[in-house]
Amino acid sequence: MELKGMARGPSQEDRLHTWLRAWCARRLGIAAQQVDPHAPWSRYGIESVDAVRLANELGDFLGRPLPPTILWRHPTIAGLAVSLSGEPGPEAAGAKRTAAETGEEPVAVIGLACRFPGAPSPEHFWRLLLEGQCAVREIPAQRWDAAAFYDPDPRAPGKMVTRKAAFLDRIDGFDPRFFGISPREAHEMDPQQRLMLELSWEALVDAGIPPAALRNTRTGVFTGAIWARYDRLRKHPAFINLHTGPGQAFNVIANRVSYTFGFQGPSLAVDTACSSSLLAVHLACQSLLRGESEIALAGGVNLILEPWTMVELSKFGGLSPHGCCHAFAAEADGFGRGEGGGIVVLKRLSQALADGDPIYCTVRGSAVNNDGPSNGLTAPHQPAQEAVLREAYRRAGVAPSAVGYVEAHGTGTALGDPIEAAALAAVFGEGRPAQEPLRIGSVKTNVGHLEGAAGIAGLIKTALVLRHRMLPPSLHFERPNPHIPFDRLPLQVQTAAEPWPGPERPAAAGVSSFGWGGTNSASTAVPNSEPMAVWRSWPSPPTSCAS
Repeated sequence: MELKGMARGPSQEDRLHTWLRAWCARRLGIAAQQVDPHAPWSRYGIESVDAVRLANELGDFLGRPLPPTILWRHPTIAGLAVSLSGEPGPEAAGAKRTAAETGEEPVAVIGLACRFPGAPSPEHFWRLLLEGQCAVREIPAQRWDAAAFYDPDPRAPGKMVTRKAAFLDRIDGFDPRFFGISPREAHEMDPQQRLMLELSWEALVDAGIPPAALRNTRTGVFTGAIWARYDRLRKHPAFINLHTGPGQAFNVIANRVSYTFGFQGPSLAVDTACSSSLLAVHLACQSLLRGESEIALAGGVNLILEPWTMVELSKFGGLSPHGCCHAFAAEADGFGRGEGGGIVVLKRLSQALADGDPIYCTVRGSAVNNDGPSNGLTAPHQPAQEAVLREAYRRAGVAPSAVGYVEAHGTGTALGDPIEAAALAAVFGEGRPAQEPLRIGSVKTNVGHLEGAAGIAGLIKTALVLRHRMLPPSLHFERPNPHIPFDRLPLQVQTAAEPWPGPERPAAAGVSSFGWGGTNSASTAVPNSEPMAVWRSWPSPPTSCAS
């Protein structure tokens, strides 16, 4: 018998390759052979509006609807073709870990302090959250002339598209002598350094630890920050003196705290954009678990000292003209900025229990990764977000289906929110009962996007949620983002204050924070199951003296 090979027709992956290359070629006016299937969509100038059109036309070709976020999940023609053909591709590659692979000791949050818009203390912050207050307001005249810098046209040179943000009431109140600093040196210090000194003291006070007791100990300091722009306020080089260099230095935001209090553990400033402060917490936890630090202060700070960053972010296309974050809502048109800072005091749980420390909650696991070759430097990447979430919960030994609430990144961008929602649904929907959707919210709807301090604002909110077992409302959510199919996803935006769902079960919550350069961080926290120790207090530093 003679056997002849049968001609094999093009596979579904081949058909998709051909269609997608032809679509891009038509858009650019080039030959399909010139379209590189392994190049990111951004190389072909495909942005959000084009993504919606491409997803619609491709859906018609396939005979099924496709979400516009699919281009951000699969940032190349090759990756998208493989995914839609149902064949395993490189995104499925990677080492598999069993669910039993856990084992990190929890880290206890034993103290905290914050200074957020409309909330000068944790007590005020909790009240602001429960009452659903929004701290966004007109740019104060003490900062700059808002009218002079405003123009609704984002292309207008030297202008910003908004007149609003969320500001602290004062950033010039500082008593340098309380910290052993001369007034002349204090004048040269970036106000972010001053705020970190005050918050570090207040957080240790909250933990019941006299700061002097930690001198010459392995106490680590990990601070997230992005902008170091205090030097832009200078008028002339003649003002520079011996205190100017360290007063402006980015690293000294953390080092100043270690020096002032005599801490000898690791001391570093972290800049991964909007994930900076949650990454600082991750690094602090790792330092504690490795024994580099016996106790750690972790947090972040963000001050809007001059108008130029507002102009830069307007040109970048990130700012909302309304100045507010409409997280997961149809009105999402960019983020509104906020300023402030927060610090948590951390110890290994075993040590905190042995010392009788008060415990807000425990960080059971955290993780960090990067988007890698996504659809553009600042474009979010759903597979990377899913990966960092899964890793954090694997390390925590907590099943995602057992998590009741996630404090989302939730900046309020039209396509960033759908990508995050899709990642949350993919990870937390596995094994979750249909009648128990994951509650999600964003503190950015209250106090704006704190950028370098965004993650710590989310973590402090979550610690207070777990301590009080109450869920505050996420604001500005009248209509859902049309690109998020909430009717088909196991997600529910928390729009009203109510008790923690299922009070008979242990509570577990998560915090997400993603940087515009692709560095993602996630943490999972659960409440303390041990009796709370007696709360102690120490004098707070005076902040009435203007520097």
